[in-house]
Amino acid sequence: MSTGTTVEIASYRLPVVIERVNGSYQATSPALDGFLVLADTLDEVLALAPGVARALLEAMRAKGVTPSLPIEEVHFPTQIEVLVPA
Repeated sequence: MSTGTTVEIASYRLPVVIERVNGSYQATSPALDGFLVLADTLDEVLALAPGVARALLEAMRAKGVTPSLPIEEVHFPTQIEVLVPA
């Protein structure tokens, strides 16, 4: 469904590594120091990761630290991939 309207937002593309650790799930990012999400399920990690990244990036900016991640322009409509557990 297309509305014919183009929307642009600035965003970060964050690579995330998800591992099983002691029966839980752990997400870290080689591109963002301090990024860590721990949860009991994969669904929880996937749900929490964007908010954790956003909070960490906001805290960095508040301290005057510029994230080393490049800002990307996302144009809508756009296509993404979503991980859906079977």
